[in-house]
Amino acid sequence: MSSARPRITTRSVAYEHAGVKLAGWLAYDEAKTATGKPPGVLVLPEWWGLVEYPKVRAAQLAELGYVAFVADMYGAGVVTADPKKAAELAGQFYGKPLMAERAQAGLDQLLKAGLADPARIAAIGYCFGGSTAQALAYTGAPLAGIVSLYGGLIPAPEGAAARNRAKILICHGAVDPFVPATAVEAFTRSMNEGKFDYQFISYAGAVHAFTNPEADKIAAATGLPIAYNAAADRRSWSHMAAFLEEIFAAKK
Repeated sequence: MSSARPRITTRSVAYEHAGVKLAGWLAYDEAKTATGKPPGVLVLPEWWGLVEYPKVRAAQLAELGYVAFVADMYGAGVVTADPKKAAELAGQFYGKPLMAERAQAGLDQLLKAGLADPARIAAIGYCFGGSTAQALAYTGAPLAGIVSLYGGLIPAPEGAAARNRAKILICHGAVDPFVPATAVEAFTRSMNEGKFDYQFISYAGAVHAFTNPEADKIAAATGLPIAYNAAADRRSWSHMAAFLEEIFAAKK
């Protein structure tokens, strides 16, 4: 006898940060929120912006029982399929306080919705979003944990270890051409020196965008060295689900 899939409610959420009008995406199971406050997950998109892919992931997280909110990093309706434009849009954030500040604005909206338990909140991110999740954690944001999936690696800056509250899971493509071995070494060294609670999982044969089923199509259209990897997608989702279950259980 099979159980019915949960009915997921989704809606766009208008908000603003630093004078920029934004439009995030909220997903949740009403049956769960009607009987309590489940954990919440902030979803941070790839450098393409808030396209369909992060919405799909938010819905899948809602099916697991979480309240998911996809942050808008660029501005309402600002998305692109052009790698040069994507690099330009994402380039406004790397190495700047704005990266964490814009993510915090999304986190504030997740909390403002009033559906999730504020003591059990995590952030996950893909590509640019994975880097953003790291930057947000380093500010001391109230996160139980973060997950970075094929994100660029940001070594912990000075003072971050004392501020950070989040456990960290890095899901990395073992042959990702965008993340050289030197970047991996610098990141893990900073984690060890700061005594962060972190896991770093590499998936054999996986390159950038390994969880995105549209990656092969995007690669054909753009020439980017990215590809979908079904095994890495399945394994990283399982690892992330177990990680979220663990960190949220610790906060009960």
